[in-house]
Amino acid sequence: MTPAGRLERALTAFASAAPRGTGLAVAAVTPTAATIVCRGWTDASRRRPVTEHTGFEIGSVTKTFTALLLAELGARDEMSPHATLATHLPRAALPRGPHSHTITLEHLATHTSGLPRLPPGLLRAALSHWFTNPYRDFPPQALLPALSRTRVRRRPGTRTCYSNFGMGLLGHILERATATPYATLLRTRLIQPLGLTDTTAAPGTGHAVGHRDGTPLEPWLIPALPAAGALRCSARDLLHYLDALLDPDRAAPHNTPLRSALREVLTPRPTAPGTPPRCLAWTHRTLPAHTVYFHSGGTRGFTAFTGLTPDPPTALAAVTNTGPTIRGTFVQSAYDLLHDLIQTGHRE
Repeated sequence: MTPAGRLERALTAFASAAPRGTGLAVAAVTPTAATIVCRGWTDASRRRPVTEHTGFEIGSVTKTFTALLLAELGARDEMSPHATLATHLPRAALPRGPHSHTITLEHLATHTSGLPRLPPGLLRAALSHWFTNPYRDFPPQALLPALSRTRVRRRPGTRTCYSNFGMGLLGHILERATATPYATLLRTRLIQPLGLTDTTAAPGTGHAVGHRDGTPLEPWLIPALPAAGALRCSARDLLHYLDALLDPDRAAPHNTPLRSALREVLTPRPTAPGTPPRCLAWTHRTLPAHTVYFHSGGTRGFTAFTGLTPDPPTALAAVTNTGPTIRGTFVQSAYDLLHDLIQTGHRE
């Protein structure tokens, strides 16, 4: 069997074994082949099949785009990842505590800022629709007041604490620094240069409908924190994005800042003594034969996984329009499949 045939068989087996949902797509690239496998339907009406161009909510995988945007602006010397919050925000908006004035943009992008997972006040606003669209009624104008009520208890850089609040705040700061909406920044700096034709920060036609326990959901809205989880992407675009991270020279041959940024986000940066180095947004794991970078995402109605390794150059993206559950295996199965593909690449 050819390498392309083996890859398609592996992706088809993953799609067939995935928990029953309305639809899914899985895409991979290896040193010898690239394939996208789609199964199911965009919604329960079963009128529109999932294709490689179908848009899926990717939830927290959005954070990797936000980190890339920070790196791109840094490569252009338009802002520094080492700048503090005080450089970009009013003094009255800064969080409380003796360490708050030392939080940098890099701390936000590596989840080491000390900010909590969610901004104060969001839970109260979300209670009535926690299982459908919890961020919907937390408006942008509530973000900085929530930050001013937050107390930072640990020195930034000393502990990893995953924070939608922090990454959403980073997006807000990027907007302020450039006087440009987050969605426009993404489109002009990343989406268009990388040729991602199915990627957007807004709901629209051509997207799958999310489901939770078989019930269709309204589109995911996250108005105050779009940088933490607002993107919709197709399997084709996610694969193209991961391929760009694997080969920045080919992805952005005439765009030096973007080429540098694609390398920068996967470069571990030192943290406090005794804590492991962190990449910008991406989780990385060093194994005996290779290092793998990955990020998963979920909204109430969608689940996503992305991962890659440079050696051998291998990447995988898997998306489904069924929301994550406590016993769900979609993300772990996708991670295991990525490792299988990497091992196959080492043998070929």
